[in-house]
Amino acid sequence: MKTALIIGSTGLIGGHLTQKLINHPAYSKVKALVRKPLSFQHPKLEQIIVDFDHLDTSLVVADDIFCCLGTTMKQAGSKEAFYKVDFVYPFEIAKAALKNGARQYFIVTAMGANANSMFYYNRVKGEVERSLTDLHFPTLVVFQPSLLLGERKESRAGEGMASVIMKGLDFLIPAKYKAIKGETVANAMITIAQRGHKGKKIVTSAEMQSFASITPITL
Repeated sequence: MKTALIIGSTGLIGGHLTQKLINHPAYSKVKALVRKPLSFQHPKLEQIIVDFDHLDTSLVVADDIFCCLGTTMKQAGSKEAFYKVDFVYPFEIAKAALKNGARQYFIVTAMGANANSMFYYNRVKGEVERSLTDLHFPTLVVFQPSLLLGERKESRAGEGMASVIMKGLDFLIPAKYKAIKGETVANAMITIAQRGHKGKKIVTSAEMQSFASITPITL
């Protein structure tokens, strides 16, 4: 029985993943690092209220770490704030987790992540992938989804319009570019986490589409 730790549990992917983790028999405890309490409780769920800018690294203890943190430039308000959420927090938590004995680190970045990209969003995603690789986790799995589908707590008008267009043209779009449900990404993360992969692996959006339907696990 393992312990999982998740950051980004209030987001689209993280919300689905948290529910799946607490219902998965491989995990006896699920820790969620959150800024404020979640809207639900569960016997296996330990909610840890933290200030990510002043994180007590002794709290970052688990076997498997799942990072679903992510924001947009509009939400963040500045490049500096965006960089904190999409690079600094995931990287600092990874360093602390590795030091504290974690064996597996799973992170959601984005299709097109590239440290040399001319686009700031893709460049930061690529930079965090590169820096995490340099930590040499026993297992590092990077999930690179395309446009995400699903109900978010916050509105993202641009994504909403794009998702409508992509749904309508789905039959014309190559698999790697098709929009993908947040729950499908969560399915891929929790399933691959049980496979004992060693070293670094990148999971493309096209690969994740095959996890659209998995048998639900309940206690």
